[in-house]
Amino acid sequence: MARNRTIAREIRIEGSGVHSGKIAHLTLRPSDSGEIVFLRPDLGNSRTSLSVDRVECRNSTTLLGEKFKIRTIEHLLASLFAFGIRSLDIELDADEVPILDGSSGAFVRELEAAGRRDVGGGIPGIRIARPFSVRENDASILFEPAASGEGLRLSSTIVFAHPAIGTQCLALDFGKDVFIHEIAPARTFGFLEDVEILRSQGLALGASFDNTVVLDNAKVLNGPLRFPDEFVRHKLLDLAGDLALLGRPLFGRITAHKAGHRLHLKGVQFLARNPDYWIPQ
Repeated sequence: MARNRTIAREIRIEGSGVHSGKIAHLTLRPSDSGEIVFLRPDLGNSRTSLSVDRVECRNSTTLLGEKFKIRTIEHLLASLFAFGIRSLDIELDADEVPILDGSSGAFVRELEAAGRRDVGGGIPGIRIARPFSVRENDASILFEPAASGEGLRLSSTIVFAHPAIGTQCLALDFGKDVFIHEIAPARTFGFLEDVEILRSQGLALGASFDNTVVLDNAKVLNGPLRFPDEFVRHKLLDLAGDLALLGRPLFGRITAHKAGHRLHLKGVQFLARNPDYWIPQ
């Protein structure tokens, strides 16, 4: 049984949404409820708990409540997952979590400053017992049992026909320190040629050089990169955020190949709905 933790003091963050472009005020409050709950005080304090069954993916991960939705939750959830925080009230006055600089860096700094405290009782983790995979065309995500003594190992491979990216592969043993130093600083990225199409669909309305690594057909327009392989590191960040939808510690090896939020979600939902593939720990 892992410890169930919350933050020791309240956190307040303000910023715009990368898709909506609207300013949002985000407040993280300590909670003893034992679950992560999203609330909209501006909508009569409507609330919804984190659940793999109330999620959709379209260029980001979105939690669906009865009276509201919260877009782009993955960078915040990845940070909470790394810090072992699974009991929290998250208040917002808009439908999207602030993108900040496009990474999880600001969330990490705030969580470190706030500190953590234990909530009564533990929470059983999920240890993968049988391998399975989910595929779409040439993209896949594979879930396998961990090696003896191993916790959670995340691997990602991305392939882009772009001179600044190409093929990038990275595997890391996931934990708080690894997340803070190797994953959290990696920013979201996008291609200049896609901007008009995305904006015509109501997406990327708040994207800018301040919160997105932008590439034209040949190069990065707003370097320098924080890592030579910042692109695949950000994919690991997104993967961690989507695994956090389980709301529990996870033990196993997760290997993503050209995968995105939608495929991550399919894998997580399969795991949650098929308990014969895992054992409690």
